Amino acid sequence: MFVFLLLLCLADGVVSQIRYSVPEEAEHGTFVGNIAEDLGLDLTKLSSRRFQVVPSSRTPYLEVNLENGVLFVNEKIDRERICKQSASCLLHLEVFLENPLELFRVEIEVVDINDNPPSFPETDITVEISESATPGTRFPLESAFDPDVGSNALRTYDITNNNYFYLDVQTQTDGNKFAELVLEKPLDREQQAMHRYVLTAVDGGQPPRTGTALLVVRVLDSNDNVPVFDQPVYSVNLAENAPVGTLVIQLNATDSDEGPNGEVIYSFSNHISSRVKELFDIDARTGRIEVRGEVDFEESSLYQIYVQAKDMGPNAVPAHCKVLVKVTDVNDNAPEIIFSTVTESVSENAATGTVIALLSVTDKDSEDNGQTHVEILGDVPFKLKTSFRNYYTIVTDGPLNRETVEAYTVTVVARDKGIPSLATSKSIKVHVSDENDNAPTFTQPIYDVYVTENNVPGAYIYAVSAVDPDVGQNAYITYSIVECEIQGMSVVTYVSINSENGYLYALRSFDYEQLKDFSFMVQARDSGSPELWSNATVNVIIVDQNDNAPSVIAPLGKNGTAREPLPRSAEPGYLVTRIVAMDADDGENARLSYSIQRGNENGMFRMDWRTGELRTARRVSVKRDPQQLYELLIEVRDHGQPPMSCSAVVQVTLVDSLVEGHSGERGTAKAKDASLDLTLILIIALGSVSFIFLLAMIVLAVRCQKDKKLNIYSTCLASDCCCLVGCGSCGSGGCCGRQARAARKKKKLSKSDIMLVQSTNTANVSVASAAQVPVEESGSFGSLHQSQNYCYQVCLTPESAKTDLMFLKACSPSRSNDTEHNPCGAIVTGYTDQQQPDIISNGSLLSSE
Repeated sequence: MFVFLLLLCLADGVVSQIRYSVPEEAEHGTFVGNIAEDLGLDLTKLSSRRFQVVPSSRTPYLEVNLENGVLFVNEKIDRERICKQSASCLLHLEVFLENPLELFRVEIEVVDINDNPPSFPETDITVEISESATPGTRFPLESAFDPDVGSNALRTYDITNNNYFYLDVQTQTDGNKFAELVLEKPLDREQQAMHRYVLTAVDGGQPPRTGTALLVVRVLDSNDNVPVFDQPVYSVNLAENAPVGTLVIQLNATDSDEGPNGEVIYSFSNHISSRVKELFDIDARTGRIEVRGEVDFEESSLYQIYVQAKDMGPNAVPAHCKVLVKVTDVNDNAPEIIFSTVTESVSENAATGTVIALLSVTDKDSEDNGQTHVEILGDVPFKLKTSFRNYYTIVTDGPLNRETVEAYTVTVVARDKGIPSLATSKSIKVHVSDENDNAPTFTQPIYDVYVTENNVPGAYIYAVSAVDPDVGQNAYITYSIVECEIQGMSVVTYVSINSENGYLYALRSFDYEQLKDFSFMVQARDSGSPELWSNATVNVIIVDQNDNAPSVIAPLGKNGTAREPLPRSAEPGYLVTRIVAMDADDGENARLSYSIQRGNENGMFRMDWRTGELRTARRVSVKRDPQQLYELLIEVRDHGQPPMSCSAVVQVTLVDSLVEGHSGERGTAKAKDASLDLTLILIIALGSVSFIFLLAMIVLAVRCQKDKKLNIYSTCLASDCCCLVGCGSCGSGGCCGRQARAARKKKKLSKSDIMLVQSTNTANVSVASAAQVPVEESGSFGSLHQSQNYCYQVCLTPESAKTDLMFLKACSPSRSNDTEHNPCGAIVTGYTDQQQPDIISNGSLLSSE
């Protein structure tokens, strides 16, 4: 076995060609060559570079070990069956490697061996020769057939030695041998009517093989004229695919004899091939040769037809001629597109020039009919790149975006240059694989979530949603809450989120009076690599419910019963008292209305349902009002749904004058003061400590105001007292004295600017501006209340010139309005349900905010 290597480096070293030879009939496993070694490839990288055979070039006779590159015989090769009589018998393989792409063309020549002897179509060959035949007359004999080629093909013919004939071996233009029997000596039928010889066909193999047939020569009586053709050789052109019955040539042979001896019949010579007999037919009477089968230029471009003409007379001698049929090519074969390898998907981040597919284009026609032009149809980000001979690669020609186009149908069209032109198209589908190049996006950047207070812990409150145009894990979104603090506690103690669907749940029951709203951020994160995310803000607004009943804060008395005097001389519309109530709720839930439920059966009083003022509806009549005491049940009702209410009892005592009513009260107070003499010392001590503490807090507040430049309401401390009217029964007289002196140095506020609200606690007053507030008594509370003591808690803002006055109860030190350290943006109140502030500005009761 001989191995021939031929390396042909083409296309910048990417494609090479190598050639081997192997004898036919080699056994399975016969080593042909090592492709990898002969090409200088690294055997250790064959597997990683996916060394493989192009599927379209596979043959059952040869196999390649993809691990080491060894080419070996897989199945016994019969050259005669594969290539028939072709002088050259080649098998082709295409192998390639990836990363980078390298294509190698392997040609394997199947070498013929002398495994077939020549053989004759018939074992007995009969030749009839007239006795009048002259020496030198030739008689063509049937040719033997040897399927081997080259030196193993039929070489010569032999005949048994005799005195009458010898063989003249002729060679056709296609290289085939045929023998002619040449008459060497005249025959005499009367002496010998039959001659028998052994005809032997010998091939050129080593050792040579032979085939034999019995040649019988029958001597006939003479017919002294033979037919004559117009010319010995005819040449015609025939287009391939000519329909059956198409005239190839009209032959004409003449015989000068008359009668049956001059009547000529035509036939094919005995030594023409069986394929010619399948493709062509001759009319015995007319000599017309017609197309019988399908003539294909790609099968053969030239046919030789040997024709003989013989008369009908006895001892007829045939005449011979040769017809050369040249087949002209017709563009009857469309180009053929074969995809060797196709990448099903390509990353959307693939670089320009990434190989998608390898294909080959062939056309069986010749010349212009076999020249092809290949292109890709449509506007797609791919292009064709010539690789090697008729091989092409499809590569990317621009950026890919799966979110815009998920898959491309790439159609390759191959068109030949024949007339008319024929075209073939094939399509492949290339999917664009996803890369994590898109972050999740929330449907809106800010979500406003309204939650009614007193909600059930764990209740669903809202659902945030994000979308990701990617697919698979790159689009699988998980939700989470960005850590922050609300009122000094982690946001995850307030709300939670379902990581899969973005559902938000409240983890506690919210109280509008403690927390009006808060904000936090949610994050949507995909599962790609690397992970991408985005944030959105969630504003949770607590919606107020009517869950707090109103409470009466003024006037208050013992056991919930207030006592108010009414002069008998009071005119209609006289202000007896004003009911002041508060509601910790907001809006309509905190809008209050006042009414008298009981005790006003005789219509003595009327109640302003808006302001809570209790006034007389008529004059006091001795006859109609004989009793000295009216006990009125006052109801305060809010406007929530459902409404909530509270009630207070006001006892109105008829007196001759207000002085009389207050004198009785002073007597009672003196009796009580006698019982408190034992604790007087303790009260004085506590008052001194409170005063010192108040001074320290005022200094601290002024200093903080300068450092932080904030307008902060000063903390209201119950450490000093001031009796705005009637200081005598409110504690130490010294306190009121100091406040009175300080008040003479400050601007006085008129009744039109402020309104005082009665409180039940001791009259401790803390003023943010470090000054006491003197108040002028006016008629709206009654001009005769000089003996009535009222205690108030007051805080003024630093901008006290705006005449805003806020009445607060004691602030809880643990509650703070400072939002500076609140990262979640919570807005909270600093008061409990019993510590809501009452704000009166310019005579109007404001909401707790």
